[in-house]
Amino acid sequence: MTPTLLSRHALLLFALLVVVPISGRSIFAQAPIAGAGPEIRKAKVPVVQAKTTLRVVKPSVDAGPIEPDSIKRFTDGSDFYPNVGVHLQNMVATVDPQATDAGLDALRKGGNAIDAAIAACLTLGVVDGYNSGIGGGCFILVHTADGQLHAIDGRETAPAAAHRDFYRDHQTDTVNPEASRLGPNAVAVPGALKAFEEAVDRFGELELSDLLLPAAQIAEEGFAVSNVYFRRELKVLDEIRKFPETARVLLTPEGQPLPPGYVLRQPDLAKTYRNIAQQGTGWFYHGPFAQTVSRWMQSNGGAITESDFAAYKTVTRQPLRSTYRGFEVIGFPLPSSGGLHVTQILNMLESFPLRQIHQTDPVQAMHIVAEAMKLAFADRAYWPGDPAFVDVPSSLISREYAAAQIDKIDPDQVTQVVSHGQPPNPTDVFVDRHTTHISTADAEGNWVAITSTINTSFGSKVIVPGTGVILNNEMDDFSIAPGVPNHFDLIGNENNSVQAGKRPLSSMSPTIVLKDGQPVLTVGAAGGPKIITQVLWALINTIDFGMTPGQIMAQPRIHHQWSPDYLRVESTLPMETRNRLHSFGHELFIAESNEVGVCQMITFDPATGRFVGAHDARVPGKASGVSVPSKEQPSGSPLRQAMATDR
Repeated sequence: MTPTLLSRHALLLFALLVVVPISGRSIFAQAPIAGAGPEIRKAKVPVVQAKTTLRVVKPSVDAGPIEPDSIKRFTDGSDFYPNVGVHLQNMVATVDPQATDAGLDALRKGGNAIDAAIAACLTLGVVDGYNSGIGGGCFILVHTADGQLHAIDGRETAPAAAHRDFYRDHQTDTVNPEASRLGPNAVAVPGALKAFEEAVDRFGELELSDLLLPAAQIAEEGFAVSNVYFRRELKVLDEIRKFPETARVLLTPEGQPLPPGYVLRQPDLAKTYRNIAQQGTGWFYHGPFAQTVSRWMQSNGGAITESDFAAYKTVTRQPLRSTYRGFEVIGFPLPSSGGLHVTQILNMLESFPLRQIHQTDPVQAMHIVAEAMKLAFADRAYWPGDPAFVDVPSSLISREYAAAQIDKIDPDQVTQVVSHGQPPNPTDVFVDRHTTHISTADAEGNWVAITSTINTSFGSKVIVPGTGVILNNEMDDFSIAPGVPNHFDLIGNENNSVQAGKRPLSSMSPTIVLKDGQPVLTVGAAGGPKIITQVLWALINTIDFGMTPGQIMAQPRIHHQWSPDYLRVESTLPMETRNRLHSFGHELFIAESNEVGVCQMITFDPATGRFVGAHDARVPGKASGVSVPSKEQPSGSPLRQAMATDR
């Protein structure tokens, strides 16, 4: 998935973390500085001044910038904001309090981090359905108690009838971008439910039904519509009205958005959840759900069939592993472009002494990061795609390629990036033929990072009668024609073209960070292509600049995706900083706080022995932990090792 406006895609990060206590001051503040010395190299390419234009995005119906409350202090001296939770045992952070509570309830019932994450995801499909749900897809990254890493790909797939010219009108020889964003042919085959099942079956302690039934109860009894939910409906009101069943479920009888405080009941969705709980996911992929959707698609010009549902399979992948200043960064591999390009950008930045630069001139540090973003996104427009269908050079994340790319970064001026780069050894390839993020961890050493989505707000705007499920519009994440931008203004090449059974490229970037082999941080984001850059900023602000989660969430954000060629900056960015960026040659696009992405993260603070989780204050949410009975720890678990060391 990939959202431009946060109002179109909110991220959910659910995080529950329990990590190993490490004595002493913050391990992040002590990250070594590698690479270039105080003298910063100049770019070897011609410098081209960017247009010196300040563009202001029109205010949307969403809330404006959120000013965090003034910083407070714990008695132990740790900084925090109201959107930060601290607990000695665990942490859950999501964009909705009910989803956080569902994760906590799973832990109380004896579940582990995997169960808690899936419980939160299923609940979000009820209360945060404009962002994610079982009508969409997900990427799941798991670190198990024995130290193993697993990546479950629940990304949607194109139906068997799809092809390269699926959205081309052959009579006019033009493409129809709306068809990939709205209605039946915007829908790809959903994969989230299958991935949830696999995660719980392989790594959980509870049954999937244990996690579905509480969410079904919320769907049946209803929940109070939030201001955010109301504004999301208002933003896509005309599109929702085009689909009678969706309008019946989500709007008032008069066809208006549900007002804040209205209790939204979804009996059809509750019935769907209960049928899955009682009959298993076969009811969804091989039974009545698939049959109902297939009949509706056939009657409404859609391509998806029963056979497409029956053919869907998750893919087990090898997580993407890289290092940055003494930390190991675990990302999701292709078809996630997130793990690829976060790694690529970090490889470039490691040659710059960012901490020293930030201390003397933080705006120059910001400029350098923006230039690295631009280079990575130029590559994103050309190279990546589903590795089962196309060859993608593995050298995109090589140190050799990073060294060549940093020669294009001038620390003092904007440089023009005309096209993608040329990585060495292009025949060496990766082998493995609006959005919500969830992260969890427990005392046994299980850590989970999940990013889940139906793409833009309310996806395709299709609810098939009788199901209650909002279906995704992930077909828009393909390149429907070379050079034609999608909803998020991202352009693509042949590698991400539409093909039957193919998974579209995604920006989802679930990430886990290890230090000395043990998890110490998890982070993810929502916001389309801004997912990549917000995860990047969370890592840089933590590892390079030593910020706390609360401080990181309060930082004004910037984002560059090469095309369009401007630097998107949050409206809370001080005018002095904007002017300095302007002086470097950046064309600035001023965006409100609801249009820059949403990030959620959890860290362990070894100085206090506490887990610190933060939900992004740009959207509602809750960060909290829960006391649960101690479990017998595996002999090799981080907690058991820490206890042995203490003795």
